[in-house]
Amino acid sequence: MERQDTQQVINDLLGDAHVFVAAVSGVMENALLEQIAGKHLTLSQLKILKLIDVTDAHHVGDVAAFLGVSDAAASKAVDRLVRQKYLRRTVAPSDRRSSELSLAMAGRKLLRDYEAARDRKLAGLFGDLDTKEVRRTSEFLERLTKGIVNGSANPEEICLQCGIYLKKRCLVRDAVREDCQYQKRRKSRQVRTDATKVEIPKGGRPGLGPPG
Repeated sequence: MERQDTQQVINDLLGDAHVFVAAVSGVMENALLEQIAGKHLTLSQLKILKLIDVTDAHHVGDVAAFLGVSDAAASKAVDRLVRQKYLRRTVAPSDRRSSELSLAMAGRKLLRDYEAARDRKLAGLFGDLDTKEVRRTSEFLERLTKGIVNGSANPEEICLQCGIYLKKRCLVRDAVREDCQYQKRRKSRQVRTDATKVEIPKGGRPGLGPPG
């Protein structure tokens, strides 16, 4: 009977965690975003703006790696943000066949307005809670997260996108950039992109590089 009670407590915890996440993203964040930007921006698009704001990701490939989508799908999402004047796209100085992304003034203002509204909302929700209790809860969730990831088949391939949630270190690996799987995927994608670039010799036809 005691084992059944323990299992029920665990099930309740997981259920409450799912409901909490759904309430944060499906209710609070959507409501705040609509309050700030109307119905012209989605949470996924907001994450792209945040990604470019808090990391050194400046290319469509970076966005694709972060969202786990194709370059074509990421390019469409970026195009919408450029048309809405939240993002700027400029030719990369190092490679004119590529473009770099940066926040436009409207995108930067939207992020700041959203974050200010979110902080006010959270201050009201968490204002009566003990700070130490909140920190203990956070540490408890981290331990559970690490246990779930480390118990998976390929933990080294899992990225929880910690940085977009302003974590100062990798939540799973207690590291920053060296072991960050998001950073590794970005580097791997860049290596593949560089390997497929076509060089055009002066006065010659496009080739795959200088002769060996």
